[in-house]
Amino acid sequence: MKSTLLLALLPCALFFSCSSQPEQTEEQAETAVSSAPTLSLAWETDTTLITPESVIYDAANDVYYVTCIGVGRAADFDGDGYIAKIGPNGEIIDNHWVKNLDDPKGLALVGSTLYATDLNKLVSVDVNTGETTIEIVEGAQYLNDAASTPDGDILLTDSDLNMVFQISDGVTKVIIADTTLGRLNGVFHESNRNLLAGFNSGKIYAQNGSELSVLADGMPKADGIEAIGDGYFISCWSGHIYYLDKNMNKTLLKDTSAEGIGAADLDYIADKKLMVVPTFFGNKVMAYHVK
Repeated sequence: MKSTLLLALLPCALFFSCSSQPEQTEEQAETAVSSAPTLSLAWETDTTLITPESVIYDAANDVYYVTCIGVGRAADFDGDGYIAKIGPNGEIIDNHWVKNLDDPKGLALVGSTLYATDLNKLVSVDVNTGETTIEIVEGAQYLNDAASTPDGDILLTDSDLNMVFQISDGVTKVIIADTTLGRLNGVFHESNRNLLAGFNSGKIYAQNGSELSVLADGMPKADGIEAIGDGYFISCWSGHIYYLDKNMNKTLLKDTSAEGIGAADLDYIADKKLMVVPTFFGNKVMAYHVK
């Protein structure tokens, strides 16, 4: 009798299980979608920035700094790269604020000192005076992104070598080197870890000391990483911008791939609720209200 009763009840159990599951999944999906931010265009610069690659906001002076690779988009020691300065509404204050660089890319700001990577060099600029210092980073080959820590350390990624350099009190060391990163690009520092973006792998990694783990996948040509609350914005060079929530669920927020303008190393300004994105191929910076 037990066997017969169980068999009789099994279809009912399956029915209720199957019928209730989609409703829960839809509700969860709706919650995930509704929690993702939305973007609306706030402003954009004109198209005179020559291959803009990275942007960072200087709150003390209410300006943005933009690295521009110049005409040559390869790793060229050609001297036509520069850093531009733009105003809070996208007006270009000085299109060649810092000149005669090669292929400047990632930016970090510590106090009044702006740091920019430039192939195998680190450029330091006093934002108040414009005084510039350029130093070779020993062992570097193709420096890409930059980030800073609360202690004032500078983190640099090397895409060719799949390495992260750390500069602390003038001493440079490699804190991780791993070919599985897939042409390392973006870096973002948190209190207990660094987040890294793999350009070829399309993965976002967490790095803590020598430990490396994959947080998210499926974002080809991943470039910039910025935090928003307990989630993250990820820009992809092809023109896609994603949002990762705290559980690493992925939402595509913007797709400009059909326009062919790209989305390089972005910045997010929480006080303004503003995302700022260099377009690389579009020769302009675009800013979006975040809601």
